[in-house]
Amino acid sequence: MKNIEVDKIIDPIPASDGAGVKLKRSIGVEPNYFDPFLMLDEFGSENSEDYVAGFPPHPHRGIETVTYMLAGDFEHKDSTGGEGKMSAGDVQWMKTGSGIIHSEMPAMKEGKLHGFQLWINMPAKLKMSKPEYIYIDSDKMSIHNDDDKKIKVIAGKFENAEGPVKGHNVEPIYFDVELKKDKEFHYNLPPTHNSFVYLINGEIKIGSKKHDKVNDSTLILLTKGEELKIEAQYNSKFLVISGKPINEEIARGGPFVMNTKAEILQAVQDYHNGTFVK
Repeated sequence: MKNIEVDKIIDPIPASDGAGVKLKRSIGVEPNYFDPFLMLDEFGSENSEDYVAGFPPHPHRGIETVTYMLAGDFEHKDSTGGEGKMSAGDVQWMKTGSGIIHSEMPAMKEGKLHGFQLWINMPAKLKMSKPEYIYIDSDKMSIHNDDDKKIKVIAGKFENAEGPVKGHNVEPIYFDVELKKDKEFHYNLPPTHNSFVYLINGEIKIGSKKHDKVNDSTLILLTKGEELKIEAQYNSKFLVISGKPINEEIARGGPFVMNTKAEILQAVQDYHNGTFVK
């Protein structure tokens, strides 16, 4: 069985989105695309000025967005009629398909806000499918607990804990792992998948080969393989995310991701003509 090693360590860049929400962006800058993952943002601050303006109504087409809250509260509303208040531990998995207009606004005026948003590409055959909004309450999330670690399973399966997102075309794996000092996390990933680890805090060693120290809030792209081993030098918290590549051409235009520039122009035209939401 081939060991998985560190391929590249990437420090996110400071960015802002929505109405000025401050965040750290890794996928979407370097690398620009890690098939099937289009973007990864970490947002977090105890200063309300960094997030209070939120993400007012805006469109998407051709992607899935996965928002995972670690602290704070967000309110979601969209053109499908979907709405909900996200709190710590909750997940929002939105398949934008042919087009959706949504907003994500903080339901708090002070305190700590912390979370992640991941964009996943959709294959050409699904890009114009019916939009779907999936809200996953933290109480309904499967969790694996033992003496060494705690694993929240958002997608995929770890031993007897299985995530609520099933039957997905990219066969995603999305784990939130808390690993105690000097303990190890072992998992067999599909050898066809592109995979990464995002260290939230702590200090970890990945694989059997020596690699540079990884700082908090850092993206680690992994080599393809099967056996993933992560050792915690200190108590650590990290995400393990993996997905099957789609292997299609992509065209990007702000909130729209399609296969051709013509399809991007059509999305822009539909939005301005008021025919975007089917």
